[in-house]
Amino acid sequence: MRLGNGLGREERLFLTGFLALLVSTAIAVVAGSYLSSIRETLALLPGLLVLVPPTINMRGSISGVLASRLSSSMHLGEFAPDCRGGVLAENLHASFILTVATAIALGFIAKLAAWAFGIEVIPAGDLVLISVIAGILSGLIVMGFTVLVSVLSYRRGVDMDMIAAPAVTTLGDLVTIPVLAVTAVTVTALPMGWRMALLALVLVVAAVATVYSWMHGARAREIVSEILPLLVGLSVLGTIAGVTYTMDLDRLVSVGALLILIPPFAGICGSIGGILCSRLGTWMHLGLIGPSIRPSRAVGMQFVQSYLFTLILLPLMAALAHGAALLLGATSPGLLTMVGIAVGAGVVVMSIVNGIAYLTASISFRYGFDPDNFGIPVITSVIDLLGAVVLISVINLLL
Repeated sequence: MRLGNGLGREERLFLTGFLALLVSTAIAVVAGSYLSSIRETLALLPGLLVLVPPTINMRGSISGVLASRLSSSMHLGEFAPDCRGGVLAENLHASFILTVATAIALGFIAKLAAWAFGIEVIPAGDLVLISVIAGILSGLIVMGFTVLVSVLSYRRGVDMDMIAAPAVTTLGDLVTIPVLAVTAVTVTALPMGWRMALLALVLVVAAVATVYSWMHGARAREIVSEILPLLVGLSVLGTIAGVTYTMDLDRLVSVGALLILIPPFAGICGSIGGILCSRLGTWMHLGLIGPSIRPSRAVGMQFVQSYLFTLILLPLMAALAHGAALLLGATSPGLLTMVGIAVGAGVVVMSIVNGIAYLTASISFRYGFDPDNFGIPVITSVIDLLGAVVLISVINLLL
């Protein structure tokens, strides 16, 4: 197999990825619209917005790694659509362990980050409880969807590298925000004693389920051991992104269209980066490219593809966000300004993401690690923080 097996194949793959991203863009705007609709809740529950970017990021990272690993196993001939054993089952067990562990860590990290930046937040126990419940519920939904996508891709011969990242990250946006909001409102409405008892119960049940998953097989333990420290470390970046948005919360609440822009902007940039990471990981597993310092021509074409996705989809995303704001009765700075904000921030972010995606894949593969475990988590976390900083900077520059 060669990378240059006809332009027709690459065009078909580009079209597949574009259609997946197009659907993801529309759905992600719905998620942003919901975030804008609960802006009063964000203002009434101090620190809730701090949890939004890292929680969404962990859903996308964990399920993105799951999808990327399953895609590589298809290319290597190891995949079988059977949840009772084999590659699929062990990856699911590993994903559940990662979901529980990162959700617990996020609650504490969010409290520490808010304290460090002088932001008022609800108690640490509440943050942990909200993070764990919302993380497990949304995680199970997104993991189930990832399995569905993988099985359908396997049976219909579709290249999962081109559709998994957009599908998974978009569903993560769509599911995580309402689950997080409903969980937060429900938890904070309970008496303190009930909250503490519920926290203890949730942690015990999660611990039992985690031990069961840990004992399931060596591959699950290997995946968790390799990726958990990375995810916990990267969750700090997502939390700081949440802090960045929280510090500009007054502007985001008053101009609702900007709040709508946050989930689709991070989601689409993450999906584009996820496609790049998945393809690079698959190519390295197949020996089609090596971990050289200088990217090959084929890798360069993937960078160009990422820019094309960005320049086509982000103006559309901005237009949809502007239209959604008008329908919701929220304030918008105007269509052209929204497009300028999205495209300007997107080009900057993707320029850095292209380089980081290739370096991450190359370095991890060179030192004997699976690039599927590192590419998507690194990229989505970088986009969370970098996207927040760049997006807020461009907003302040243009408004």
